[in-house]
Amino acid sequence: MKAASTPYNPAHHGFAVFIACATFVLIIAGALVTSNDAGLSVPDWPTSYGSYYKLPPWTGGIIYEHSHRMIAEVTGALTITITVWTWFADRRRWMKALALGALGTIIVQGILGGLTVLHFLPPLISSAHAAVGQTFFCIACAIALFTGRNWVQGIPVEETPQSMTGAQHPQLLTLALLSLFALYLQLYFGAMFRHHGMGWLPHVINAPLVALLLTWTSIRALSQYSKTAAIRRPAIAVLFLVIVQLCLGFLAFLTRVDWGRDAAQPETAMVASTVAHVAVGALLLASTAILAIQVWRHPPIAVKERIPGGAQKPVAA
Repeated sequence: MKAASTPYNPAHHGFAVFIACATFVLIIAGALVTSNDAGLSVPDWPTSYGSYYKLPPWTGGIIYEHSHRMIAEVTGALTITITVWTWFADRRRWMKALALGALGTIIVQGILGGLTVLHFLPPLISSAHAAVGQTFFCIACAIALFTGRNWVQGIPVEETPQSMTGAQHPQLLTLALLSLFALYLQLYFGAMFRHHGMGWLPHVINAPLVALLLTWTSIRALSQYSKTAAIRRPAIAVLFLVIVQLCLGFLAFLTRVDWGRDAAQPETAMVASTVAHVAVGALLLASTAILAIQVWRHPPIAVKERIPGGAQKPVAA
């Protein structure tokens, strides 16, 4: 994943950032659909009330469901555009592959969205739809990162982490990858709960464990790479988002499970807290993915081993 093989293209990068932002809006729109129980407000797919282009009756849950579909269609068109653009403008083969991967991911996401409607919102398919959507958001953020000036024009160097006198276990990259896995597991529990596939207990029990792991990972990153902005910034973002996410999770639990238990329809407080919880969760997952990428790109020089003849050579910890 060397960056020096292609020139920096500000228009390409700006378009990638725009797609990442559009995907974030799409995630919010999807959360609004689920939180307002509007998943079957448009009962057919790929058409909407029998039409591909006519606007259905603009009332009730149809507003959320059809808006979600329109944003998804626009995001899909944007993804096709950047895939073609990357294929012709970017010289890096792995970037071409990543762009194709993004296109394949959003196609799968669209199919899963259709299946949730056709099969009347089965929890497993609906949860897969949520997970693939967040995965696409991470890919979109990664493309924005890889097309940025700092990545394309910057030269990655091996760093000498602070407060690191020898090899430490687990390594920071391992912690970052474990954090990603834990976040996906938490995403699955949350999606299954929201789509009535399981109770709230697994999601609530796993939340403090995920928070502790993310905090450990971020503090390790900040203590060892405090002078490396590429690692320091996502680590700070992860720490901040963990705190916000825990507060929103507690609020969403109160409004959904306690206060809104007997509500005839979703209440405004529940919808707002749940949508915010989903949105911050997406930002947290993407920030953790960026942190893992940057940690991988900046390998540490922490240990020197003696070789025969008295010479020394640096090895990565």
